[in-house]
Amino acid sequence: MKSSPIRLKQKLSPIAAKKKAERDLAYANGPYKKKRAENQMKRRSAIRAGKNISGMDYDHKDKRFKPASENRAGTKNE
Repeated sequence: MKSSPIRLKQKLSPIAAKKKAERDLAYANGPYKKKRAENQMKRRSAIRAGKNISGMDYDHKDKRFKPASENRAGTKNE
């Protein structure tokens, strides 16, 4: 039987689920929180300004929107 493209909830014990929730929260509040918030503000203001940023990410180094394929870690461009 083929696997479903819909991701189902993990079947974790109560102890494992609690530890996972703690790890997830620590990651969400980690050092990249400010960059994510900045990305959201930049995207919202660009959309309000009428710019087409579909498929683009904000590059913190160049301070502009780039295609996501050029702005992801591990690409040849960095």
